[in-house]
Amino acid sequence: MNLLDSLGSLRSLTAGPWIYPVVATSILLDVFLPVLPSGFLVITAATAAASATAATPDVPSLLPLLLCAATASVLGDFLAYRLALRGGARLDRAISRSKRLSVAQERLGTALARGGGLLVVLARFAPAGRSVVSLGAGAAKRRAEEFLPWSALAGITWASYSVGLGWLGGQWLGATWFSAGMSTLALFLAGGLAAYLIRRPAAAPAPAS
Repeated sequence: MNLLDSLGSLRSLTAGPWIYPVVATSILLDVFLPVLPSGFLVITAATAAASATAATPDVPSLLPLLLCAATASVLGDFLAYRLALRGGARLDRAISRSKRLSVAQERLGTALARGGGLLVVLARFAPAGRSVVSLGAGAAKRRAEEFLPWSALAGITWASYSVGLGWLGGQWLGATWFSAGMSTLALFLAGGLAAYLIRRPAAAPAPAS
């Protein structure tokens, strides 16, 4: 497949207004099903948007794509939070059986209580981190005003980064599948870094002098 064919196939995949509800649905649901390729869909649409000209009005627009991705991210977090908040004893038992969820719940509660909600932003990039944090916040009965502002910041940050990666990749490498793949790789690398920062042990307090 030559460069023009690759460009055409990328445009054909994202052409039309249907791309926005598809992106929104994928982002909304991947808090429950983290295997959904929501990040790749956002980047692919943004990569196609980098090729927009007067002659190609059917490619996605950056601002609607950004708003769509950020809104769906926050709404998905809120739904997971509310479900976990109302989950009761059954959800508490499920979390207690998972060491990962139990540790995440404890760390999240401590971080939010201390105003360290940047953990929520980092977790939005880490693999399955969004699910763990959103469900953990609800299961820990954290107040909405403690969790939701950080969730909104996380959604906006993630959406801006993903859309920006796709657009910059399309500008530098052309609106091709190769460009979308490289931008997706950069998103995965950011997720790996976020996971490392979340798992890194907190520094021990300095002894009193």
